[in-house]
Amino acid sequence: RSWAWGLALAVLGAGCDPGAREPESAEPLATQEQEALSYNQLSPNGLSFNGLSFNGLSFNGLSFNGLSSAAFGSWFNMDPVLADEVMRYVVRCAVPAGQTLTYTESQTNKVHTWTGLLGLAPGWSAGAPATVAEQQVVSACLAAHANPFGVSVPISVQGRDGLGQAIASTPEELATFARPESCFFGNLFQGQGLYAGSQNPPLTANQSTTRACAVVDGSGMPRMSCAPLVYVGSCSAACTPDGTGLAFTSCTAGGVTFQPVTTRVRDADVAVCGDGLCQVTESCGTSNTYNACAADCGACP
Repeated sequence: RSWAWGLALAVLGAGCDPGAREPESAEPLATQEQEALSYNQLSPNGLSFNGLSFNGLSFNGLSFNGLSSAAFGSWFNMDPVLADEVMRYVVRCAVPAGQTLTYTESQTNKVHTWTGLLGLAPGWSAGAPATVAEQQVVSACLAAHANPFGVSVPISVQGRDGLGQAIASTPEELATFARPESCFFGNLFQGQGLYAGSQNPPLTANQSTTRACAVVDGSGMPRMSCAPLVYVGSCSAACTPDGTGLAFTSCTAGGVTFQPVTTRVRDADVAVCGDGLCQVTESCGTSNTYNACAADCGACP
């Protein structure tokens, strides 16, 4: 099948060396996927794992029309490992669970198979050109899956697919993923940027999370730069609620209105200085703050 979606892969790793790699998750991918399937027994559509590196979409402005096109093959051959990561998340966001996309490298005959999960682009998944709504919601989904630490954390994705159908959630899912986190919106495929806002309680000085681009601290700002994600402040200021209290019908930035997704996480995935584990988000020091956590990471050499 020819998958005719013109993907314009804008730079998520702006200013970064495309060859540089974010730290890989210590958890094997197969284990992550098995756990994801276990979570999705609660909700077949809403639960996923983040972990897309910010270098994962670092092919400057390249457009391609389908997996069978020469342009796609040229793009993929530039860096097959990085391209495989990008496509894994594109398909995870766009294609429904139970469906796969397969691509064979022309130079090596290596077969890549990517598994669908969230099904946010049902038209494109069925072979039609992507609508603007599908472009927007898949862009938002990719942004929601990006992780500056390259660490995989389960997330609950809320919102609507490209046809306006709500992403399913069970009471068990919402109770487990009880912490509202962020809203994401934009359109990578038309070069209209990516945006994120906060709907979570601010982190305290002793808290941290690998979802650093999706949360804020007491200052009201994210603790690290996540360019090209542009922080817009509170989701409620930029977006229109959908009436469920879980998601928004639209968000606006730069005079353009987008279809967003929102995310929820488990409270257990917020690290606390003093819990006995030196997390990737914590540093050594002589205090009890996340960036000088003596209790977990010890004193600095």
